[in-house]
Amino acid sequence: MFDRLLAATAPAALMFAALAALAAPAVAQKDPGAPGDEHPAKLKLADDGYGYTRRVVDIPMRDGVKLHTVIALPAHAHDAGMLMTRTPYDAETIATRDPDVYASWSGNPDTADDPITAGGYIRVFQDVRGMHKSQGIYMMNPAPAGTPFNPTKTDDSTDAYDTIAWLVKNVPESNGRVGVIGISYDGFLPLMALVNPHPALKVAVPMNPMVDGWRGDDWFHNGAFRQQMMPYMLSQDGTRDADTPWIAGQADDYDYYLKGGSAGAIGKAQGLDQLGFWNKITQHPAYDRFWQEAAMDKVLAKRPLTVPTMLVAGLWDQEDMYGAPAVYKALIARGTPTSMLYLSVGPWWHGQQARADASQLGAVKWDQNTAKWWRAHVLAPFLAHYLKTDAPAMDVAPVTAFQTGTNQWQTLPAFPAAGAAGVPLYLKPGGALGFDAAAGPAETRDYISDPAAPVGYRARPVKALYATGSTWHQWLTDDQRSVSGRPDMAAFETPVLTAPVTISGAPQVHLTASTSGTDSDWVVKLIDVYPDGKTGGREMAGYQLAVAMDIFRGRYRDDPAVARPLASGVPLKYDFALPNTNHVFLPGHRIMVQVQSSWFPLYDRNPQTFVPNIFFAKPSDYVAATQKITVGGPDESYISLPEVK
Repeated sequence: MFDRLLAATAPAALMFAALAALAAPAVAQKDPGAPGDEHPAKLKLADDGYGYTRRVVDIPMRDGVKLHTVIALPAHAHDAGMLMTRTPYDAETIATRDPDVYASWSGNPDTADDPITAGGYIRVFQDVRGMHKSQGIYMMNPAPAGTPFNPTKTDDSTDAYDTIAWLVKNVPESNGRVGVIGISYDGFLPLMALVNPHPALKVAVPMNPMVDGWRGDDWFHNGAFRQQMMPYMLSQDGTRDADTPWIAGQADDYDYYLKGGSAGAIGKAQGLDQLGFWNKITQHPAYDRFWQEAAMDKVLAKRPLTVPTMLVAGLWDQEDMYGAPAVYKALIARGTPTSMLYLSVGPWWHGQQARADASQLGAVKWDQNTAKWWRAHVLAPFLAHYLKTDAPAMDVAPVTAFQTGTNQWQTLPAFPAAGAAGVPLYLKPGGALGFDAAAGPAETRDYISDPAAPVGYRARPVKALYATGSTWHQWLTDDQRSVSGRPDMAAFETPVLTAPVTISGAPQVHLTASTSGTDSDWVVKLIDVYPDGKTGGREMAGYQLAVAMDIFRGRYRDDPAVARPLASGVPLKYDFALPNTNHVFLPGHRIMVQVQSSWFPLYDRNPQTFVPNIFFAKPSDYVAATQKITVGGPDESYISLPEVK
């Protein structure tokens, strides 16, 4: 959610602008337009160079609150479909400046091949309640109205409904057909529009949507808190204009968060305890009703899907990789027909599919511009079919998925691919890994996890997510050799593969392990190890590409809603899913599994001593612990791969 390179470069820019303003000397300000002032009272922007005209309106909602809305009409618009993006990231900025999927103008060379621009749609951008120029109160990703954690009578579903009702009555250039589209937080909002859709809503495209902030999206992953999201919380929840700066004393976030102590202590030092959302999440560190009632996969599974919807997911989405597949899975389980539900899965970082180029991600190249192909062959015909009056035919499969390794697109009836079945990949003594169980009695692979020197999630220095030069968007494809030699982790590797291993879906972790502490985190990584320099290409020789990896907070082993201490020194079972993948391990490659107990500073440190709330752990609570992974024997650890034969 913090990676708003499509919908919200504005908050990051505003953050840095605010820092600059703090350092600048105070200058007496005049009222705009006053005698001698060179600024006009109100600047009117020229429309000619953009190929569209703008209408700015404040649309009244059912409770009288007005939401600031920018309507961008292409030149000579007539009988045109409307495509709406609701956002907390400043509708004015998005409508006039950002290209990508939000493009509105035909004269911008950066969007010459953009299907939205080429489609001639009327674009609508709206500030959500309480943000920028919209009235009302703001709540971060609020649960539906009427639930205990949203006591108001309105939500993003009712606001979408009321906005669409106004648009179809007041935009005569339209054909009365409306679509909703957005990425991340702006992808959560199309999902809310589906809760009680207006009859004029004909299509929805939630891209990389924020769905469940505890299970695997922005705020937590399986109970482990993503503390590098705290600057976003301060900016977004601090003021209506999302311009509160985060000021850190170190250039390396590893140093900053380590010296700061617990996430709660850092939050207090930065003033987050003044924010409603921060106080909510620190009061709800477990998966209780606060999270469950706001989880959009659960919300949407309670009702039939009546609007054709295309969910879009990135295989290396560094922010919201959980959401789209979770909604897809929930709606398929409900019996939603494939004529109503579509899924696109690409080799992308958060929202990369909507940018100009996606021929590679970090060091990994895909042999084609995957984003351009997807926009032209999937997104464009899908939108046209439902938004244009003549409803041109489309040939879009229920699932369009990119298979990495072979680097080719697949059209599938469902995801995971047909035939995917769990095949155990066993962790063995001596760092071995294989599809046959280990012979002999149980053994352990041991390492010491020390919160005073946590394992980093990427090579240092670790820049703040949006610092100059940050490559946050590609970190999930970073070479894992940066940590594979550390003594405080365990690595297991197969022999060189002689045949391809194809997987599709979510690998399942079945880890048996003990800790000398009373709480522990477990990070498990499934890795494709490229051939060395003698048998493979030079650029990727020996590269360790993480295909799927995630973290699990041990205190939620029995119940995600209830934290319990771990029995010290007792081997316990930890079962959890890794993110979805669609990959082929090629002959000549190896498969590796890495296990560690910290992923810092993206995730807060587990003190490894059980405390009621890790947000407020004291320095004395953080202790080193001996971790023992069971390899071999009846309770040996393994990864269940969704292998396609």
